[in-house]
Order: sequence, then C-alpha cells, then structure tokens
Amino acid sequence: MKEADVESILKSPEVCIGSDSGIREFGVGQPHPRGYGTHARVLGRYVRERRVITLQEAVRKMTYLPATAFGLSGRGLLRVGYCADITVFSPDTVMDMATYANPHQYPRGIRHVIVNGRLVLRDGKLTGQLAGRAIYGPGCRAD
Repeated sequence: MKEADVESILKSPEVCIGSDSGIREFGVGQPHPRGYGTHARVLGRYVRERRVITLQEAVRKMTYLPATAFGLSGRGLLRVGYCADITVFSPDTVMDMATYANPHQYPRGIRHVIVNGRLVLRDGKLTGQLAGRAIYGPGCRAD
C-alpha cells in the first residue's frame, strides 16, 4: 500500500488496528513481518515518528475498538471484572524490527506483557506462562 493511503486509513476513527497474521513458531519459515510487529510499527512509525494519530488513539484502536467491533465482552478496557490484557512499552523506543529478509525479530521497546492477568513477558523475556486462550465472538456457533 502507498504510505499516504495507510495514513489516511489510520486517521479514520472507525478503523481498528490488528493483524491477519497467524500463530508462528520463532525461526520457522518465512512469514510476513507483520506477524511480529504490526502494533509496534503503528506505535513507533505512525504515532511517534510521523504523528499521524495520537498514542491514546492508537491504543484505543488496538484495544477497546476491536473488542467492541467483535462483540468481545469483558475485554478492551482496564476495568474491574475484565480480563487483564496489558502491554507495558516505552513510547520513546517501541518499534517493529521484523523485515522481509529477516522476519523472525521481536519488536523493541516492549517491557512486559500480561495476558488474562498472568505475566507472560517480564523485562523483555518470555516467562513460560501460557495464559492465552481462544476467544469466540457472538458470531461463533458450536456445531
């Protein structure tokens, strides 16, 4: 996509930020770089460097907006009774590092990640906690 198109799309208040990348095994295959850096790229390039949207708007587009759009109750906000999914990052250094030539690179500037209230990344290192689970929206049918 053209950079001007990406920036125009990001400015729309109705546009969520997410990735269509699948689950990956580190170092296996030649995945698209977005699998390692979609959110970090938005925060580093389009928020910090290019000032296309504010940090607050980017976080809303990554959390509350998609949770609401997909009907995922109990997610997307920091609120009592909601799932605690939190990423602690430095707005001054967060950036995607993955490239087409070398896609298996974690982003920089992400310090801690909490999934369902459990610390899965501490000081940039995986803890071994497997706290994630499949989330099914209202359109899912149990067949």
